[in-house]
Amino acid sequence: MIDVANLVKDYGTVVAVNGVSFHVGRGEVVGFLGPNGAGKSTTLRMLSGFLGPTSGRIRIDGRDVVEDGIAARRSIGYMPEAAPLYPEMRVREFLRFRAELKGVPRKKRVAAVGEAMESARVTEMEGTLIGHLSKGYRQRVGLADALVANPPLLILDEPTAGLDPNQIREVRDLIRRLGENHTILLSTHILPEVETTCDRAIVIDRGKVVAEGTIDELRAGLRGAGGRLVVTDFRNHAAEVVSAVEGVGGVDAVLQAPGLFELTVRYTKGGESDAALLEHIVAALVRAGCGVREATPARATLEDVFTELTLAETEVHA
Repeated sequence: MIDVANLVKDYGTVVAVNGVSFHVGRGEVVGFLGPNGAGKSTTLRMLSGFLGPTSGRIRIDGRDVVEDGIAARRSIGYMPEAAPLYPEMRVREFLRFRAELKGVPRKKRVAAVGEAMESARVTEMEGTLIGHLSKGYRQRVGLADALVANPPLLILDEPTAGLDPNQIREVRDLIRRLGENHTILLSTHILPEVETTCDRAIVIDRGKVVAEGTIDELRAGLRGAGGRLVVTDFRNHAAEVVSAVEGVGGVDAVLQAPGLFELTVRYTKGGESDAALLEHIVAALVRAGCGVREATPARATLEDVFTELTLAETEVHA
């Protein structure tokens, strides 16, 4: 559905996007992640045809966005971070106007607007002035606008920006439902949103793709998450024993009861897998006469992966 190859956007003083390439298959829901200034919104604007690339190629549903822009944009429903709404128009009026602009046939407009409002859950506000709507409902109207021509691809740029936790949960559920019938490229700063709604994630930093894959693949690529152990140790030397194991970067020990410690272990990057290193730690503790009651590898979160990837890039360029 989306094919991007060597995409570049050079503003002269700043290269916002630098050689980005990725693919999104039909029916996928893919998260597009990166810190502020990484080039996410610039990339999405080029995908949707709102901004021309300096170089590179973008194909949407097999059509080149530059050479066959109108046909390519017919396949896209784009919701920018700040959806351009008309506050003096009523919801249904605005969506009928947008449906006309997007070339929805006259005979199908009433049904198209009704379906878009129902999908975005704004039907009860159809007669309300957009200027009188809450932030959450305005976001939903922006989403209904993206849906009104029933495109196969939705590009959503920070759809939950500025929403409260309840509104975020509602939009998250809505995106999950829309993913049953649409391909979705979702840009967001809320990482649990990606973990619960997306099949894959693409991480961009400083204008370049630094990682992509399923959420589990991204987690598996992170080394050094560490582990947690509960040990019986009456000689108070368990932390010293663990620190001496090759590959351990640090140990925090908390006394739970006389002779009973909880150890939080941090690993250095690279080397053996976290699970293999945890086995070596347990073996070292047993040899030292410490009783191991519990040993649990830490589970990397998408936030851990995001931080590792983007901070690593920052350190390289520092």
